Parts: sequence; structure tokens; C-alpha cells
Amino acid sequence: MIKKTLYFGNPAYLSLRNNQLVIKLPEVEKSTSLPDSFKEQSEITKPIEDLGIVVLDHKQITITSGVLESLLENNCAVITCDSKSMPVGLMLPLYGNTTQNERFRQQLGASLPLKKQLWQQTIKTKIDNQASVLRVCVGEEMKCMRIWANEVKSGDPENLEARAAAFYWKNLFADIVGFTRDREGISPNNLLNYGYAILRAIVARALVTSGLLPTLGIHHHNRYNAYCLADDLMEPYRPYVDELVFGLVKLYGADLDLTKDIKSRLLVIPTLDVRIGGKRSPLMVAVAQTTASLYKCFCGEIRRISYPER
Repeated sequence: MIKKTLYFGNPAYLSLRNNQLVIKLPEVEKSTSLPDSFKEQSEITKPIEDLGIVVLDHKQITITSGVLESLLENNCAVITCDSKSMPVGLMLPLYGNTTQNERFRQQLGASLPLKKQLWQQTIKTKIDNQASVLRVCVGEEMKCMRIWANEVKSGDPENLEARAAAFYWKNLFADIVGFTRDREGISPNNLLNYGYAILRAIVARALVTSGLLPTLGIHHHNRYNAYCLADDLMEPYRPYVDELVFGLVKLYGADLDLTKDIKSRLLVIPTLDVRIGGKRSPLMVAVAQTTASLYKCFCGEIRRISYPER
């Protein structure tokens, strides 16, 4: 079953009752203009076990320790946002798998050649997926992207990822004057940042569920980054976010703010339709297959990560 994503962008009180998330909206309860019959419906309950991601995007949200404990016990990722409504914090369970110690040792013991081969697979798939997005969004097959994907070597020593990225961003949003992919750059960079943050949480959650350490990457190794492995595995999934953002730009224009409507459209990322292993699957389910296959690579059962292909 696909887990649900809950977004809270208004004042709310979140508590626990009978393993159900109880949601109370004080703005509704205290309103003098709403009928009593409507106020009686201001309390909503959701089964904790159905939740995969919870986004807290308001300073007046109160959440009990019991709710946090129950969410984490059920492998739910909790995202907190800053004053600009950008995800700034991520809370994950410490123990997500019954054989976690064994899996940690397999991950820690992975050889450098294996990690380089896995990174080669990751970048090849990412570039191929970027090429497919350009074909759909721009309406042109970029043969150079396919060539670069096929030329990626173990560890990507020639950094074809960067070469492909420069070409990709130049062509994907070619109609937006002055656009470059920059975290602090002009719109739609803000939408991309938000979408990637949601994607990162999905991947980090799946890694914990698979009994792996999100901190220890196969390529990324920034000492200040607690989610290096999540950043590695999300690379082939980024083009799905890019295509979603491209569609929003086409629909609403380039100069977009992160309104509640836009954020609600970005929160469909876990349910995006992807193709993995020859079958269609929601993105969140596909990510779980990817992280599970990575563990099998670490323990020597298989040699390839299962990634989505457009």
C-alpha cells in the first residue's frame, strides 16, 4: 500500500489517541463566524500506519511526543520547514530493520571498486532519464545526452554528470531568461528545491527501512551532510521532479512563489508514476525497490541497483 503524505500549513494541534493521529484546527474551533455543526467536524483522525511523510510548515503547530514516537515507530519521515516554507529538518527512525547491525556491516564493508561501479550505474541512469525528460518537455531527442550516458565509466572520472547537467538545464528552461540551476537562483529554482527536499525525505526513509545508513554514500561524502547516501540514490529520480516542475511552469508561468496550491501539487511526488523493473509503480514504492536492491549489492547477491527508467 502506498503511504500517504500529510501537509500542515496552518495552526494545528497534533495528538495521539488509540494509535490514531488526532488533528485539531484551533482556527476552526475558535471561529465565531462558522456554524457549530462545522466546528464539530474540526477534529480529524488518521491512522498512523497509513502515513509515510508528514510536513510541518507553520510555527503554530503543536505536536506531542507520543505522536512523534508513533510516527517514527511506523517508519514515517517528519519534515519541518523554515520561515520561508522551505524544508529545513528531517526526522527519521533510528531502527528501521530487524537485521540492521548486519546490514550496517555489509554497507561499511563495501569495496571501493563496487561503489564506483554503483555510481557509474547511478549517473548513467540519471543522464538517460534527463534525456527522456528533454524529449518529452522540449520535443527533441538530444543524442549527445544518450552518448554521454553510454560513455560513463566506473566512478565517472570524466565527470560526465556535470557536462550533461549543464546541457540539460540550458535546454529544459531555455525560455526563462537568466535561468541557471542554482539553489538561490530565480524561479523555478524554489520549486525544484522544494521538490528535491521531498524526494530526499522519501529516499532517506526507504534507506532506513532497508536497514542502511543514509549518512554513508557511495559517492557523496561531505562531512557535514547527514544524508549522503540519500543524495546518491535520488539522482536518477530527480528528472521526475524536474518534469513535474516544468509542467507547473507551463501552466502558471515562470515567476512562481511557493503558495499552498503549488506546494500541494509538488506533494504528489511520492505517487508519481514511474517504470522500474519493467513495471509501473508509484515513486515511493519504486524507491523502496531501489534501496532494497542496493543492500543486495552490498552483500554480493546482485551487481546492479534497480533504478527507474523513463
